Amino acid sequence: MDTQLLIGIIGVALCVVLIVWTIGSSANDKAAMRETLRQLEEYEVESVRDQELLVPLRERTLTPIIGQVVGLGRRFTPVGYVDTARHKLQCAGKGSPEEFDRFLATKVVMIALSPFSFIFAFIWNPLGVAGMPQLILFGVLLFLFVMGPDSQLDKALSERQFILRRSLPDILDLLTISVEAGLGFEQAIDRTIDAVPGPLSEEFARMLGEVRAGSSRADALRALEERTNVSEVRSFVLAVLQADTFGVSISKVLRSQAEEMRIKRRQMAQEQAMKAPVKMLIPMVFCVFPGLFVVVIGPAIINMREAF
Repeated sequence: MDTQLLIGIIGVALCVVLIVWTIGSSANDKAAMRETLRQLEEYEVESVRDQELLVPLRERTLTPIIGQVVGLGRRFTPVGYVDTARHKLQCAGKGSPEEFDRFLATKVVMIALSPFSFIFAFIWNPLGVAGMPQLILFGVLLFLFVMGPDSQLDKALSERQFILRRSLPDILDLLTISVEAGLGFEQAIDRTIDAVPGPLSEEFARMLGEVRAGSSRADALRALEERTNVSEVRSFVLAVLQADTFGVSISKVLRSQAEEMRIKRRQMAQEQAMKAPVKMLIPMVFCVFPGLFVVVIGPAIINMREAF
């Protein structure tokens, strides 16, 4: 009975790995297919069957399944969760519809497989734990199944926001120098995009593309602030909008913003440095001090034992 249960659990785990791998690699296959079809622009397919056969087998079979899973997730998710997840993905630099569908499908599959945590902790129990450790193991596994995708999304969002905060002062310095040298605001942004690559430059490039497509500078800057969701970028956008409204020199605004952002970046580094001793305290107490006490006090204890 235990062998059959183990085989069943291994089979379920393999199915989960296969589904997650398929969902993760579907975007790469789509990009490769688009590139192939782009190279075959002059090739015309006459029959509908031949057109269907151009689509990879994995996409023909799994795309309907993924669509059904995404529809199920949209139906049973709490009110506002879909919009919140889409906004987080956009702020994390993954705002395409394919990325959102992949995230939602992964979320639904992980929740559907959450009973596996009960099977692992209470029925199979390969670690041989009981009592409170068994409940803790079940809670950890259940959290990984239910909140794992959200945790990964929050981590990706935090990392991207940290990169944006760190690169903003350098970009503002180059913007200030370019504007003071005689370039316009859009031309200075275009020059900065080429000189300082990175996520923030990509957002500025998208903003500049929206302006060139016919959108106003104010709307493009507000969209930039909404996509990044960083307080420093929000402060920069508000300063530029106020300068456009009241006719203030844009070079003075950029210089003041650059100085302010450098101060904030230095304060952020100092804050991380102040947190380091507190983070080092736990490994020192539980890992360094016991060994130090054994080396220092151990011989004295042995001598006292022999003396008495």
